[in-house]
Amino acid sequence: MASSMGSLATVRVTVDSGSCHGHQMCAIAAPEVFGSDDLGYATVLLDGDIPAELEKKVQRAEANCPERAIRIVD
Repeated sequence: MASSMGSLATVRVTVDSGSCHGHQMCAIAAPEVFGSDDLGYATVLLDGDIPAELEKKVQRAEANCPERAIRIVD
């Protein structure tokens, strides 16, 4: 995993749309955070900081993305 998130840290998540192939592993891991656009590519559903209770799911989504298109930003 590229990033470590603590419950007190302010973090955000991004998707590199150029790298995403639409596998939707992120949406499976964290459906509260990730969805898809009209073409099936991943999108982030939340604006701003990731709630502490969703941090583990976002970490799992980042780790499971086969294209490494998900980035957790401190």
